[in-house]
Amino acid sequence: MTRNDRLLTLRAEIPAYGGLALARLEGKVVFIKGAIPGELVTAVIEKEAKDFSYAAAVDILEPSPFRTKPRCRFFGRCGGCQLQFITHESQVNMKSEILRDNLKRIGKIEQPIADSIISQNPWNYRLRGQFKVHNQTAGFYMEKTRTVIDIDECPLMSEEVNKLFANTKKMLHELGLEEIHISSGDTSTVLLKPSEGSMSGADDRIADKLLQCGFKGVVIQKGKNSFKSWGQAYTILELAGIKYTVSPLSFFQANWPVNLNVLKEMINLLSPLRDKHIIDLYSGAGNFTLPLAQHAAEVIAVEENPHAVKDGIRNLEINNIQNCRFIKSTAEEYNKLKGCDTLILDPPRPGLTDRVCRNIISSKPEQLIYVSCNPATFARDLKKLCKEYELSTVKMIDFFPQTYHIESIAVLNLR
Repeated sequence: MTRNDRLLTLRAEIPAYGGLALARLEGKVVFIKGAIPGELVTAVIEKEAKDFSYAAAVDILEPSPFRTKPRCRFFGRCGGCQLQFITHESQVNMKSEILRDNLKRIGKIEQPIADSIISQNPWNYRLRGQFKVHNQTAGFYMEKTRTVIDIDECPLMSEEVNKLFANTKKMLHELGLEEIHISSGDTSTVLLKPSEGSMSGADDRIADKLLQCGFKGVVIQKGKNSFKSWGQAYTILELAGIKYTVSPLSFFQANWPVNLNVLKEMINLLSPLRDKHIIDLYSGAGNFTLPLAQHAAEVIAVEENPHAVKDGIRNLEINNIQNCRFIKSTAEEYNKLKGCDTLILDPPRPGLTDRVCRNIISSKPEQLIYVSCNPATFARDLKKLCKEYELSTVKMIDFFPQTYHIESIAVLNLR
């Protein structure tokens, strides 16, 4: 089959997860890359399955009023962004529609989506960047490959991250790296992941240079679980009046202004908090735990990452928080949910395991707050939890403008 044989004229109908638009051809679903719902496009088939096909738009016959010019010159090649050709307002609406569809189709839940928690600045919002390195090039992977696209700056990264990345790139000939992780807040840190056998004997010299070019802390990975640090090996951020520290080996929300808005929303949804006993499962270094402890009777943070637990304990000490403690445990192994007034859930992309869901349902905490980064597993888990809980609120969180990623928050109350 030639390329022309695979060209189709399609009307994009609705948004689909992954930065795609869904169309139909003779009853068969076609997922189109590069199209906006409502547009008429010429598309080329790239992959076919029994019940659906994947296509890429090659000509926009009837453009959407929400189509705009991508800001980044690497858009379309770099795998980091998918939606720069769509206005930010339309991106938000499309993501809410996808979330609603997942709840209905997967969760069998008919639930209105409340107003989204929106990113006021859809550019230069990321305070953390993970850059890939190959020889003397550094940037991000080309879509669906391990080819590194050499970039000068990224329009999603904060100006400080871009500046520090540019300074670090000047030293690539000395480093021999696989990855560079830069975190920036009130202070900035860098984590270097060297290629095997590189940087031997040069660590102190390299770290000193990086400290001179603007980093407050440098961490170099020396083995699978071995790290060496120089300076202040954690980033400091302001978190609702709390001095929040997080190391490069712990997770933190890269879109910090939206993170602060989510926290405000959570406190509003949970109020009054004064007498509540809260458990924060998948707590990280205490992003939700620490501010909630200022209002609640007691908060227990459960986290399996030892680096995040170490950060969390440091945060308790720095801020003199007495009514909170960190427990190093997987969510599956922690079985002390009974008596909990509010349980906070912020799992990774695979969502809640069956074991965690069973533990929640048998323990029956009065209230659940579920923060999700995957609408499909979110809908699947809510379907299970709604056997014992009533879903009261669902919102889409606009953490990652210009990308297809969808985060959300839900409040559930015990029936």
